[in-house]
Amino acid sequence: MKSKLEYIWLDGYEPTQSLRSKTMVRTDFSGKLEDCPMWNFDGSSTEQAEGGASDCLLKPVAIFEDPDRSNGYFVMTEVLNADGTAHVSNGRATIDVSEDDDDFWFGFEQEYFLWDPATNLPPGFPHGGFPRPQGPYYCSVGAMNAYGREVIEEHLDLCLEAGLNVEGINGEVAAGQWEFQIFAKSAKRAGDEIWVARYILERTAEKYGLSIEWHPKPLGHTDWNGSGMHANFSNGEMRDSGKQETFTKICEQFGRNVKRHIDVYGADNDQRLTGLHETQAINEFSYGVSDRGASIRIPIVTVEDGWKGRLEDRRPSSNADPYKVAAAIVKTTKEAG
Repeated sequence: MKSKLEYIWLDGYEPTQSLRSKTMVRTDFSGKLEDCPMWNFDGSSTEQAEGGASDCLLKPVAIFEDPDRSNGYFVMTEVLNADGTAHVSNGRATIDVSEDDDDFWFGFEQEYFLWDPATNLPPGFPHGGFPRPQGPYYCSVGAMNAYGREVIEEHLDLCLEAGLNVEGINGEVAAGQWEFQIFAKSAKRAGDEIWVARYILERTAEKYGLSIEWHPKPLGHTDWNGSGMHANFSNGEMRDSGKQETFTKICEQFGRNVKRHIDVYGADNDQRLTGLHETQAINEFSYGVSDRGASIRIPIVTVEDGWKGRLEDRRPSSNADPYKVAAAIVKTTKEAG
């Protein structure tokens, strides 16, 4: 029996990388990651190599079933140089092995806009104008409020069938804006699953003649929310200590390392982090209980559970690389000691 392995990787475009993929056909494939061979591609076509030495390597790091294809699999990969070292575009490699352990848990809330290439606007936006002001669209129902639900429902089903740990979906505050959430007990695993879920979303939207807009503020300087990728995180101390000072010292450490985080939290994030629309300004830092206008929100459930639980960094943008976001969060949290 022949199997179709879709090798997925991130290209070298700056400041925001794009997803790339190509299909390998294998006979009598076991379905196991260890049986996925290393592959290569032309890096000169993806801004990752010069034409005179264009081979880059694809190292398989995670595998999922592809329910949209008979005998299909998604193979998430890292990009390596021809000598086997990590390519400069490889965000996954920024997470040190010593940092990526079961102590750190991540839940990413991935927001995005469906986008109509014909109008260059989200579905629900009339050509040359705007729909009703935001308000009725968040977690909404009905043809006047929810646009593109067939794409979102199909994406959810495909992700679950693939084995991704999607924990929920919802309509967001703007017309045509949606969100899905993924949780994993590993920084690298969380990043793998977000990227594969993004890939499935892009491919699903293709069927409906739509694209996905990952820009954090695609509607420009308007009174419409941007899109983020809120990062919920915890380590063993946060889950078990039961002390307010545990969370305070971590938040204070984040406040001392604002540049480290903003540098990897997504391009054009200054257009979203303005201090309006449930954000803190990009050049300021704050934290607070149940405060969605803060840089870091301390969820009320963390307090009610006796100061045991998680924090939510609300600054990462929808186009941020979850690998780089997780690496920065783990580093700063560990420094808080």
